[in-house]
Amino acid sequence: MSYGQGGPQSQWDPWKPQSQQPWSSSAGPTPDWASLAEASETRNKRRRVLFIGGGVVATLAIGTAVAMAVVSANGDNKASGTPSNLPASASLPSDTAGAVPSFAPTSAPPPLDPEEFISSVQKDTAPLSAATLFPGTQLTMGGTVYKKGATADTKKCATAAKGSLPAVLDKDGCTRLLRVTYFKDGVAVTVGVAVFNTEAQAGKAKTDADKKGFVTALAGSGVKTFCDSGVCRTTTNSYGRYAYFTTAGFLNGKDVTTKDTKVFQAGDDLAEFTFRQIHRRGEAQASAAADAGQ
Repeated sequence: MSYGQGGPQSQWDPWKPQSQQPWSSSAGPTPDWASLAEASETRNKRRRVLFIGGGVVATLAIGTAVAMAVVSANGDNKASGTPSNLPASASLPSDTAGAVPSFAPTSAPPPLDPEEFISSVQKDTAPLSAATLFPGTQLTMGGTVYKKGATADTKKCATAAKGSLPAVLDKDGCTRLLRVTYFKDGVAVTVGVAVFNTEAQAGKAKTDADKKGFVTALAGSGVKTFCDSGVCRTTTNSYGRYAYFTTAGFLNGKDVTTKDTKVFQAGDDLAEFTFRQIHRRGEAQASAAADAGQ
């Protein structure tokens, strides 16, 4: 069936491909341009509304997906098919940053006192002789070198002292008297170490001694007799169960005066050295006792 010029015609849609325009270039009725423009504007508005609506839906869909992703990341991951890379809570390491390790209360024993070992014959048991107390062939004190002379050792203390000292040594219980001589530049010093059983006895001997008593100077081994007459300088002291004395003078027999600083210095040096040696004796025995666990 065919239609003529006045028959029904298909509507033209500018957005639809292959649609036919309601007019042709051939002669015929003039198109209603105003109606066509109005229809086109209506379709454009509807299309914009659809686009806007579709954008809102897409935005809502994206927002929902993000929200679900956030919930899934912050949740307990119990959804089926969702793997978890976190270890079980029981295997997580505990927070020990503020933990303080605890130890059983312990305390190191106090160091042993060297003086304790040289204050009583019961503890002062190390070998004792002039050689152990005054080793070597010389000693140095403050840069000054003194050569070592003769040594002597006697259990009859009074025989190695002069003046009032023999009576003091006997009365206070001296058991042994060790002597050694050092010399330098015409000056000689004899050190006498009197040994007692207790610290109290040695201290009493120091107190009882006076300027009229002294240890006999010891000659020999390159040192001639000195201080057997004239004036010499003497000292007395004690430490632990030991009382120690010095007799210092000139080898040429010259009297010592207060201006003879070399004699005074030599006597002081040897007295100091003797004190140190007695203390070292105590230190050695204290160390040995500590090592043995006593």
